[in-house]
Amino acid sequence: MKRICSISLGLLLLFCACDHKVKPKKPEKLIPKHQMEKILYDLYIVNSAKGINRKLLEKNNVIPETYILTKYGIDSLQFVQSNDYYAFDSEAYKTIIDNVKTRLQDEKEYFEDLQKKEGQAAKRRRDSVTKLNREKRDSIQKAMKKEVDSINASPLSP
Repeated sequence: MKRICSISLGLLLLFCACDHKVKPKKPEKLIPKHQMEKILYDLYIVNSAKGINRKLLEKNNVIPETYILTKYGIDSLQFVQSNDYYAFDSEAYKTIIDNVKTRLQDEKEYFEDLQKKEGQAAKRRRDSVTKLNREKRDSIQKAMKKEVDSINASPLSP
């Protein structure tokens, strides 16, 4: 019985030791939180673009991740180390991700409103063109009717 308890205790300690995460050391070139938000925002956008326009990106030889790293003047190691550092503190990382999601949602709503307004403007243009065509058709029909009426009203010449 004593042996089973000591084995169980040993396994429990082993599992606890393996599960214990060590906080990553603060990187020398830690990316500031506000810049990390911008980078993650751009990564979300790029990943969406890759899903929609992969061939266009390949055609133009654009490597999205490399583009973003170059845009912010960072390297992949610096990004990974900073991401790990922030991700260890789940509350801080959640704040960063929530800010990114809020920005994405705001952008989505802005573009949906813009698309709706453009759709309404296009409908007004179509309605205007339809009205003009109807007026033109009506004026041609009136002119033709007037001409027919004038021919019918004039006496036949012998």
